[in-house]
Amino acid sequence: MPVHSIHDTQPADRWEDAFLSGNGEYGIMVSGHPHQERIVHNHHRYVLPNDSLGMRPPAVASRLEHVRDLLLTGEPEEAQREFSDGRGLAWTQSFHPGHVLHLDSVAGEGTVESYRRVTDFATGEVRVTWSDAGRERSRRAFVSRTDAVAVVEITGPRLDLAVRLSGELPGRPGDVHFTTSARADGAGEASLAAVGTYPPGPGAAGFVGVTRVVVSGGGIVVEGDTVRVVGATRVTLLTRMGRGAPVPAADGLRSGLAEVPADYDILLTRHAAVHGELYRRATLDLGAPESARRLPVRELIARADTEELDAALVEALFHCGRYLLLSSSGVLPPRLTGLWLGAWGAAWSGDYTTDANINLQMAGAVLTGMPELIASYAALIGGQFDDWRVNARTIYGTRGVLAPSRTDGEHGLLFHLDDEWPWTMWLGGADWLLFPLLEYWQATGDDDFLARTLAPWLVEAAVFFEDFLTREDQDGHVVLVPSYSPEVGPRGARGVAGVNATMDLAAARHALTTAADVCAYLGVEQEGAVRWRALAERLPPYRVDDRGALAEWAWPGLETADDHRHISHLYPVWPLHDITPDDTPELAAAAREALLRRGDENLSAHGSLHRALVAARLKDGDTAKANVLKILGRDMLFRSLMTSHNPGREIYNADAAHCLPAVVVEMLVDSRPGIVELLPALPAEWRRGSLRGVATRAGVRVDELTWDLEKGVVRAVFSSEREREVDVVCRRGADRQRTVRLLPGAPVSVSVPLARPRRG
Repeated sequence: MPVHSIHDTQPADRWEDAFLSGNGEYGIMVSGHPHQERIVHNHHRYVLPNDSLGMRPPAVASRLEHVRDLLLTGEPEEAQREFSDGRGLAWTQSFHPGHVLHLDSVAGEGTVESYRRVTDFATGEVRVTWSDAGRERSRRAFVSRTDAVAVVEITGPRLDLAVRLSGELPGRPGDVHFTTSARADGAGEASLAAVGTYPPGPGAAGFVGVTRVVVSGGGIVVEGDTVRVVGATRVTLLTRMGRGAPVPAADGLRSGLAEVPADYDILLTRHAAVHGELYRRATLDLGAPESARRLPVRELIARADTEELDAALVEALFHCGRYLLLSSSGVLPPRLTGLWLGAWGAAWSGDYTTDANINLQMAGAVLTGMPELIASYAALIGGQFDDWRVNARTIYGTRGVLAPSRTDGEHGLLFHLDDEWPWTMWLGGADWLLFPLLEYWQATGDDDFLARTLAPWLVEAAVFFEDFLTREDQDGHVVLVPSYSPEVGPRGARGVAGVNATMDLAAARHALTTAADVCAYLGVEQEGAVRWRALAERLPPYRVDDRGALAEWAWPGLETADDHRHISHLYPVWPLHDITPDDTPELAAAAREALLRRGDENLSAHGSLHRALVAARLKDGDTAKANVLKILGRDMLFRSLMTSHNPGREIYNADAAHCLPAVVVEMLVDSRPGIVELLPALPAEWRRGSLRGVATRAGVRVDELTWDLEKGVVRAVFSSEREREVDVVCRRGADRQRTVRLLPGAPVSVSVPLARPRRG
């Protein structure tokens, strides 16, 4: 059976290889030597205040018509300058780590034997065990979803430890000050506090961590900012974190911790019931050898190459990716680094990059059976939807919403731009960012969420385009001008702005038709729905260039720049299903040509997996596999199975870790309303296997999918909470398609005999 854990037989010698746990608000990173353990504590809302807090979108609506004229007459550089206010490129508030919990042996370092550290995906625990001079030692740690506390337990005979908190993490700015303290709180108890103070200015005053120390079978001595544990058999550490004025925040955390039971097993049982139920819903079995499944994680990683998909490694990445996504989703969805960071100065501020990364990370949440995680994503959007309205009104003078290209999670105002990065001109952001919520509704049928939350947001995305689309071309099509394709301009052009970027075109069409469809479904806004459908019909068609490739710009004279990490122009393929091999075969062939022509630029993780998702939608298993291998075979995996942004483990980044489960699902199950397709992009190595617990956009679940190409059969078990009919498609089947009727609570099993390959 697949293994739902990873283990290593060596400590982590760098923070990037720390094993991870989290509850969607707090995250911990466990690393270090048995005698000198280091546990970094993170909080989802720890961001370093900067000048962006006072920034607003540029008030350029009065220049819009002039900018449109400039773009339509081929003056993109001037248009970009005019549609800005001369500002420099400002960055979001940077995500930063919290504090470190130091656990140091003071009894002398004996010989360490039988060292083992484990991350248990089903419980969320990180466990470390070893023997020291014949004495068995263990540390267990997790972060509780039910009690909002990070918990560590150390057990063993005669524990002599120095326990303290510190801010000793690389890269901490000199103007961020740290103080630590310890105090005795009664027999067998003490507490530690670590207070970070931000520079004076707008934003929170600081950030605070408090640890309650509870000792059994020994004593406690407080020495400065350190708690000395003497002769104990068990030490339990409970930690909470927060932002705000340091003294009140610390007092509040200390008071709250006093109410938490200092019993590891009780806390773990409560947490694991919630965490484990979510985690256990989906599993992947590719028939990997048991010997490979049981390898230490560093040896498992070492098996990867650039030619073949190692089954044991793919299984581990699927399960770990779901675990990390679950652990980093709660108050907010995962950041660029998930919920974890062991040094200051995160690349790209460790924020939410909204033009690609956040959607890729969330792509597997619903599909792999964890739709509850969408609540954190909806919370991110809901918390800044008013700011999206401000963006649209200030920049374009329209109703509706305009999304920014990045956010730190605290607000959604569009300020990250300059004359060369015209994010004011990216029109498709709101539709792109709302799509995961639409997918959630398609999969779950949550009509209450649709009516109360999503439908009003979809209407505002449509209303923006209703106000924006006022220019026409010579054929009577409405024109998207200005327009921008993240993060690349036309080939050979003097600027990056343009007209009719394919992503914006797809977003406009989708926003208008989806709002109309949803309003019709709910029986509201009929007049608006008629207008939006009519406006969508006036949008130009997609353009195929003279090379037979889907063009990035549906405007004459603007040519696609092939060497770039982003593939935004393939938005109609993934996630929209607007271009498919069955419904639009010529456009699908053009999209595949565009995909194959797009260079890798810097082999960024998000670029490779975005390509894999598009390839799977185009039923191209070989290209999907080749792009997954760019992650597996190019030294992009840390020993926690967290991933890097680029080859060589250069930048700690969660894009690939969180997205890989979605890629696996899309290779094995494709779905849209009314249709479920089995094995659409199966790679050659996966001759047999099973996938369980998959949700679909058709509103039915694939409780179990099994296949065996040698035996010539595919079998799937479907279920639904509503009465539905779906078309089940298998291109490999002797019968390509059949219709299945599902009743609530009555699973249906479908067996598909595979077609025999034709003899040459």
